Amino acid sequence: MSQYHRAYQNGGCYFFTLVTYKRKRFLTQDNCRIRLREAFVRIKKKYPFTIDAIVLLPDHLHCIWQLPEDDLNFSIRWRLIKHHFSIGIKANLTLRKEKQLW
Repeated sequence: MSQYHRAYQNGGCYFFTLVTYKRKRFLTQDNCRIRLREAFVRIKKKYPFTIDAIVLLPDHLHCIWQLPEDDLNFSIRWRLIKHHFSIGIKANLTLRKEKQLW
């Protein structure tokens, strides 16, 4: 497993890349695209942030976020976005009973 350090900073601006499990090409399918948008909207209501840019490709996405001045927790946002997205998507499970989406 990769070892990396996360740079947490209040009000930080972050660039993210998320890749689908084994680079499966499903993110641009209508149902997935809609589900992903709903996940972003829902999580932004509870944990605000600004999306400065987003690029959605079939097997990955890139985005730039700006967090509020008093907040540094981008991890909770991604966890909840992935969770909400996964609820409506059928997928095989890993040994840890997680859907093979990310």
